[in-house]
Amino acid sequence: MKFTWFNLMPWPYLPEDFREKYRSVWVDIPNSLYDPVRGHELYNVYLDELEYAEECGFDGIGVNEHHANGYGLMPSPNLMAAALARRTSKSALVVLGNSIALYNPPLRVAEEFAMLDVISGGRLLAGFPVGTSMDTNYCYGQIPALTREKYQEAHELIMRAWREDEPFTFNGRYNQLRYANCWPKPIQSPPPIFIPGGGSLETYDFCLENDYVYCYLSFTGYLRAKQLMDGYWERVAEYGKDDSPYRAGFAQTIVVAETDEEAERDYREHIDYFYNRCLHVYPGFADAPGYRTIKTLKANVTSQMTEQGFGNVASMSWQQLIDDVYIIAGSPDTVANQMKELVTSLRVGNIFCLIHVGNMPQDKCMRSTKLFAEEVIPQLRDMWPEYEDDNRFWVSPIDHANRSAAAAIGG
Repeated sequence: MKFTWFNLMPWPYLPEDFREKYRSVWVDIPNSLYDPVRGHELYNVYLDELEYAEECGFDGIGVNEHHANGYGLMPSPNLMAAALARRTSKSALVVLGNSIALYNPPLRVAEEFAMLDVISGGRLLAGFPVGTSMDTNYCYGQIPALTREKYQEAHELIMRAWREDEPFTFNGRYNQLRYANCWPKPIQSPPPIFIPGGGSLETYDFCLENDYVYCYLSFTGYLRAKQLMDGYWERVAEYGKDDSPYRAGFAQTIVVAETDEEAERDYREHIDYFYNRCLHVYPGFADAPGYRTIKTLKANVTSQMTEQGFGNVASMSWQQLIDDVYIIAGSPDTVANQMKELVTSLRVGNIFCLIHVGNMPQDKCMRSTKLFAEEVIPQLRDMWPEYEDDNRFWVSPIDHANRSAAAAIGG
């Protein structure tokens, strides 16, 4: 099993009446609610938490890209990953990811990801999300019906830029470059690619055609994800691919305390804050007309990023949140048992652990992180023994001896 400690970096100072007073946490949230001085402290706290996760032994530390919102303060995850590259040495840098349809030209993503891979010594894990409708269509003004076509062309350019050894001409519909020439090139050829999915069925095929990892990022738990993940594994079989669990990943909100009772006492307020403020999205922003394909709409797959999708978590009992698996919470043994069911039910080898939740203070976050690392991960690490040597989908960093030798040659 591979465990990535993932930080959404939410804004923890939204007012108590946020749901009543403001239409959405995303797209049209007034930036007067943001305080740069508090933001300075907050970014550094969040980076400290990510660095601490490496110290605790997580396989990866994760960041992502969002725009104009209080849900996640990373319009540039590459800046966060660059800061982490110099302060960490073992964990994969999981940038999940760059919304490649937004870049003009997408060669910029090839260059910056290559820089991150080289700086970190081959620890970059690259994510290529299509991007939410809020980010891609409303914040950045991309035409919904053209988003996936632009995405496909961007992907082609980036992968070719990493692969080619000479400058080449790229003449696409949206990108025309007389000299496409990626300097530097990444250490990994290419870095492993993870594709975050929100339910679009075409993403299954894209992952399988390219041997990328399909990742379902859910805030409503694995019970609701099972239908989509079962569909993915059916598609894997239709393609004649092996069923390695490392072809798939899943994001889960997790909080750990010494006892089940302490978990409810210590974390309930932060769960409420996250679901009822950070995920308060105006439904009209969640699915711009043309964003989802006809195939996906016919399958009745819709966005989870609406109040209808989440419900009012504040009205749910703690036990209901656990029974419906919105969250996995409790003592280390309770969490481990719930995680085992998640892993086997969805057949996933990669877990994105959302341990920092909403307005959670740093001391609680680090305590939950430490308990998960020391008392939960050891119970889960060897759940797929028949695939213990399958490293096709993870980073391949250079070792310290090679790095030192290279430095000596350069000197």
